[in-house]
Amino acid sequence: MAQKPSIPKGTRDFSPAEMLRRNYIFDTIKGVFQMYGYMPIETPAMENLETLLGKYGEEGDKLLFKVLNSGDYLSKADKDLLSTGDSNRVALQISEKGLRYDLTVPFA
Repeated sequence: MAQKPSIPKGTRDFSPAEMLRRNYIFDTIKGVFQMYGYMPIETPAMENLETLLGKYGEEGDKLLFKVLNSGDYLSKADKDLLSTGDSNRVALQISEKGLRYDLTVPFA
């Protein structure tokens, strides 16, 4: 039996009617910002971990999605650290980039 497609947990789809409402709200907000001289910017979703870490304390650091380094990253990792099972410290050693969980991080 074919499995029904689903979306990833924590995400959602927006119907055309919902998108019309969302776009109207965003366009209104953009218009007000432009009236007051604000200019739009766009920053990358992926940042260096050192830029993201420490902005919101230890709890905030746990919410970051860490992107593994390319290549054979485990061979360069400290074997003693791997055996401790401390995933936070291991992650810092084998990943240098992260995905922002909050688009306001660049403004902090």
